[in-house]
Amino acid sequence: MSETVLYDVTDGVGTITLNRPDGMNSLTTEMKERLRAAVVRAAADQEARAVVLTGAGRAFCAGQDLREHADNLAAGKGLDGTVREHYNPIVLALAGMRKPVVAAVNGVAAGAGASLAFACDLIVASDKARFATAFTGIGLAPDSGMSWTLQRLVGKAKAAELLLLGEPVKAERALELGLVNRVVPADELAPAAVELARRLAAGPTVAYGAVKAALDHAATHDLASALEREAELQDECAETADHRNATEAFLKKQQPEFEGR
Repeated sequence: MSETVLYDVTDGVGTITLNRPDGMNSLTTEMKERLRAAVVRAAADQEARAVVLTGAGRAFCAGQDLREHADNLAAGKGLDGTVREHYNPIVLALAGMRKPVVAAVNGVAAGAGASLAFACDLIVASDKARFATAFTGIGLAPDSGMSWTLQRLVGKAKAAELLLLGEPVKAERALELGLVNRVVPADELAPAAVELARRLAAGPTVAYGAVKAALDHAATHDLASALEREAELQDECAETADHRNATEAFLKKQQPEFEGR
């Protein structure tokens, strides 16, 4: 794994760190390829029952590396296929991972960087974090799923405002809008995110994956279809050792211990 993207597993938590702090973790082609590989690895890693995505230094991710992008424009390559080749697969891998993903947003999350955070299941933000859609500021439309995720987080009217005006949103305002789940002091971000991820890692992993699948399906289907998908997912969960053991523990008035299977 390239040093621009780090991957580690400790106590059931897989941590993916964007590690290009001098460039505010802006995404080059090499870094996008490494990030995709890390996300796919985390999804398949049985030792990682929850995942944290974060950035090194003072930024979470400033989005596309504009120097590399400017070179592509000058060479007549345009976007060079990066939306379909890189961003879309990364976001689908994050959102579709059948385990919880926590974004620990330590600073600026802009453009595709904000999209990466919004694709995670829970967001813990430093009080120094700022979110900016940023796309229209350089004459582009949203990508990396932001048109889908943002309006589901804050509603269509506010999403339109954030996308059209591109004004930065500070952490406390992001909490008020429902963009993030928690805001903590900057020096408490890492332990807070890890504590949350460890709690999830100790839980019923299959059930958590089913929650993600149910929400994803229900977001674009009618009630009847959502009910059927819930029934399918319940059948899957009912076959797990975690469900059987937790049911037994409940009847014995004991706390369940989940194994993630």
